[in-house]
Amino acid sequence: MYAIVDIAGKQYKVSEGAKLKVASLDKNTGGNVSFDKVLLTDNGKSVKVGTPTLKGVNINATILEHGRERKILIYKKKRRKGYQRKNGHRQGYTLIEITKIKATTGTTKKAPTKAKKEKPETMKEGK
Repeated sequence: MYAIVDIAGKQYKVSEGAKLKVASLDKNTGGNVSFDKVLLTDNGKSVKVGTPTLKGVNINATILEHGRERKILIYKKKRRKGYQRKNGHRQGYTLIEITKIKATTGTTKKAPTKAKKEKPETMKEGK
């Protein structure tokens, strides 16, 4: 079973036991987090797509560690002007492990069907 979940504005494909790096979360290492913005689930037999999210589906995860990505250098230069700027940036991340994809399978009620109204006969031919 896998699911597509929205975490901090980005979409990730997750399955139970998967480890992934997401944007920094404000929780302690070893803590549990749950995500409820699930966009799609697939259990091998059926696919459920949300409009925009699925109700009653929850993703549970454990925080393994916090860290920072490798440094990205930004270098600006204008030729013949003596302008040079060098800057660096390291984006923070949180490594999480998906522990459970929980989907409640409650009984769904179908909307009552409305009886079709017959159109009244307007003009009959020959009159």
